[in-house]
Amino acid sequence: MELRQLEYFVAVAEERSFTRAAERVHISQSGVSAQIRQLERELGAELFDRSARTATLTVAGKAALGHARAALAAAAAVGQAVGEVTALIRGRLTVGMVIGCTITPLFDALAAFHAAHPGVEITLLEDGSDRLMEQVRAGALDLALVGAASAPEGLRARTIVSDRLVAMVPPGHPLAARDRITLRDLGEHPIVCMPPGTGLRAVLDGACAARGVRPVIALQASAADAVADLAARGLGVAILGRSMAEGYRDRLAALVIDDVETPGLLALVWRDPSGPAVREALRCCERAFFPGGDAFPGGEVA
Repeated sequence: MELRQLEYFVAVAEERSFTRAAERVHISQSGVSAQIRQLERELGAELFDRSARTATLTVAGKAALGHARAALAAAAAVGQAVGEVTALIRGRLTVGMVIGCTITPLFDALAAFHAAHPGVEITLLEDGSDRLMEQVRAGALDLALVGAASAPEGLRARTIVSDRLVAMVPPGHPLAARDRITLRDLGEHPIVCMPPGTGLRAVLDGACAARGVRPVIALQASAADAVADLAARGLGVAILGRSMAEGYRDRLAALVIDDVETPGLLALVWRDPSGPAVREALRCCERAFFPGGDAFPGGEVA
């Protein structure tokens, strides 16, 4: 029994005609008939009733049809799996990263991917989160690490960090003696924060708009270090994520912003369906970001 015989059998069954089946599989009608006859001899039963003008399945033919389709699907899956591995070995992985991000597990993940698949060309570029997500949607990027205020529309995503916003001020600042503040408190002071297109800025802008607060954005910087350094010099109140703030507590006090409860997200985003290179890169990211074997915190967000 050969796969081509099953292919011809399914074609005749679906077309209900030896002639149309021959046109479909691009061989002569006599060739289709001969292969079907050979298959019937191997099975010991006729598969078609040839007494009418149309080819109709016999009881044996009806019993065989589902299995024949399954066999052809399995053979196609084998070819697809091999093709995907071949494409992965020779392919390209284009990754985006939000500007100012220095999360080293991403670099560890790319190094692990490169070690496992040295034939894949890796490209890494920086941009604002909004533009990165648009490039992923357009297919210009395979995968991107972005900041977002919510699950990105039209993309699959896995959360890396879910971070509530905090305000950071140096000793001696009018707010330094407080543990908690509101957005209206911030409205009385210049703000140092990340630029539009970043996840933390989207959260801040959305919260201010919802409460009718118009903050004075005095300075903007893409890197958390720069935001903290500017605030430490008394140039404004820094707005950062709580996990970022831990690295600056030696010179800045972190204040909870009571009326900003929506967290900023740092997430990996990709299109669905994804190719083998993206799936392998995601596995490398999971191992790099969470070496203990835990799944991505928050799981899939879109």
